[in-house]
Amino acid sequence: VDKQAIIGRIEDNPDYQLVLRANEISTRISGEIMVVHRFLIDHYKPRFPELETLVKNPVEYARSIKAIGAAEDITKVEFGGILTNATRMVVTVTGSTTVGSPLQADELQCVDEACECLLALVDAKQRIVGFIESRMPLIAPNLTAVIGSSTAAKLIVEAGGLTALSKIPACNIQVVGKTQQIAAGLSSITAKKHVGVIYYSDAVRNVPEDFRNKMLRKLSAKCALAARIDAQHESPDGLMGKRFRTELDAQVEKLLEAAPANAIKPLPVPDDGPKRRRAGRKVRKAREPYMSSELQKQRDRLQFGKFQEETVVMDEMEGSGMMGHSVGRVRATQMNNRAKAKVAKKYEKYMRAPTAGVATSGLASIAFTPTQGFEIANPQQANDEHRHKKAKTTHDKYFGSSTPFLKK
Repeated sequence: VDKQAIIGRIEDNPDYQLVLRANEISTRISGEIMVVHRFLIDHYKPRFPELETLVKNPVEYARSIKAIGAAEDITKVEFGGILTNATRMVVTVTGSTTVGSPLQADELQCVDEACECLLALVDAKQRIVGFIESRMPLIAPNLTAVIGSSTAAKLIVEAGGLTALSKIPACNIQVVGKTQQIAAGLSSITAKKHVGVIYYSDAVRNVPEDFRNKMLRKLSAKCALAARIDAQHESPDGLMGKRFRTELDAQVEKLLEAAPANAIKPLPVPDDGPKRRRAGRKVRKAREPYMSSELQKQRDRLQFGKFQEETVVMDEMEGSGMMGHSVGRVRATQMNNRAKAKVAKKYEKYMRAPTAGVATSGLASIAFTPTQGFEIANPQQANDEHRHKKAKTTHDKYFGSSTPFLKK
C-alpha cells in the first residue's frame, strides 16, 4: 500500500506529467526530422546525388544545401563551420566531378523551405531536451547522479522514455545514440565504433584514452542499474546513484594509480663458515653395493688395437675388456664358497679335476672352474701330459746339464 501511494504521488506530479509529455513530443520531432531529411534527399538528388552518401547527419545535410544554394561551381562554396575539414575536402572534390544538373527556381525554393523547417525542428528539440535536463533530478535522480543531467536526458530521449531505457541491457546502453559512420573512403583509425552518447560524457572523456573503453563498459552497467531503480521509483533522493558514482570514482583512481616501484633487494650476507658436509660413513656403506667395482671398470674398458676375449654367458657373448691385463693394482675377486652353487653328491665325481690314476673310457669329462664355469677336459690327454712331465723331471734330476755334482 505504501509503495503504491509513493508511485501515485510521483505520477500525479504536474512536473512529472509535463516531462513525460515533453519526452513524447521530442520523440515525435525526431520522427519529423527524419521525414524532412528524406524529402530533402529525394528533391536535391538531381543537383548533387553524391551528397547523400558523404553527409549522413540531417542537420549538416540541410546546412550544406543552404550553403551551396544556386551556385554552379561547388568548389567555390565555403563550408566552414558546417563540415569537418576531411568531409569538406571530400565534398569539394566530389562536387567538381558530379553528374548533377542545376535545379529550377521553384524546386530550389521548395528545398530551401524544407531546410528551414528541418533546422526549426532541430532547434525545438534542443529546447525540449534542455527542459528535460532541468527536470531530470525529479524523473531519474539516480541516473542523473551517475552520469549527469545532460547525458541522462539524451539517453532517455534516444531510448524513448525511462521505462524503455530500463529494459535495455547494459551492453546496448553504451551504443544508444550512436551516430552513423560516413563511408567516404577516409581513414577509420581514429573513428570510434560501438559508442553512443555515454562515450562523449564527462565521466568518460576525463579518463585517459587507454582506459576509456573500460570506463564506458563500467558506466553503462551502472546506468542500467540506476535506470531500473528510477523506473521502480526507488531511492528518490538519489543515494543509490551517488553510491554508484563513488564506486566508479574509486575504480578510476585504482586504474590510474602508478605501479609500485620494484624494491632493490640487498645481497645476502656471505656465509664464510664451514659448510655442512652431507652423507657419512653409513651412507657410503649403503652405496657400496650399487657402485661399480674396479673389476667391472676393467671389463668395460678396451685396449686400442687389440681384440678382447669373449665369453658365452646365457647364450650371449660378453667381452672381458681388459680383465687380467692390468698390472699389480687390481686383483680379481676371490670365489665366495658360501655363494657357490651346491651340487648333489652323486654329481661331485663329475665336477672334480681328472687325476693320473683314474681310468677313463676315452670320452671327455666335464670340469667346473670358478673363473670359466663348466669346462670340457680330455682325461687321456691329461694323463699323458702328467707322465711326460714326471719322466722329464726324473731325467733332469740325474742327467741335466745344470745339475751339479754331489759331494759325499
